[in-house]
Amino acid sequence: MYDGIVQELIDELGRLPGVGPKSAQRIAFHIIQTESFDVSRLAHVLQTVRERVRFCELCGNVGESERCGICTDPRRAQDTICVVEEPKDVVAIERTREYKGLYHVLGGALNPMNGVGPDQLRIQGLLSRLQDDTVQEVIIATDPNVEGEATATYLIRTLQPLGITVSRLASGLPVGGDLEFADEMTLGRAFEGRRQLH
Repeated sequence: MYDGIVQELIDELGRLPGVGPKSAQRIAFHIIQTESFDVSRLAHVLQTVRERVRFCELCGNVGESERCGICTDPRRAQDTICVVEEPKDVVAIERTREYKGLYHVLGGALNPMNGVGPDQLRIQGLLSRLQDDTVQEVIIATDPNVEGEATATYLIRTLQPLGITVSRLASGLPVGGDLEFADEMTLGRAFEGRRQLH
């Protein structure tokens, strides 16, 4: 434990997701010891983010307007929606430069143990977007964990009666991985998602 304001800084940093006590301490001492670190710039950016960043009214992604840059981009394919759990998933998919359609951010995944059911996610907003027959395919890109699989299963059951093509991102072995280190679920999904070579 440190005295006063130093401990307060460590405690506040430790409240951030993914920042444990040691990381919080390391960041705090970097801020304290690095003379060139612009604390006022960090404070300004944090305040500006709070004031200007909002969730897109259509897809739920982050942006600075009522609609995000992806939803307003006329070059995006309007007939495909990729459903993800969080805005960070949009960034991950965009980095691939493979997908050219639209997104829908659920704001999480089904987790009954933590009180997250369909009504707590943006599923109704997705269904509203499918009313005008523009969208021909919904790609489900939820995480390959228990909650993500439950969410994907729920979405598949909900969307299939609408006559829209519903697909799920393939999952399996990472490039450069060894078979002996793959868990059963990953290896099983790799077999399910296998494709024929021509």
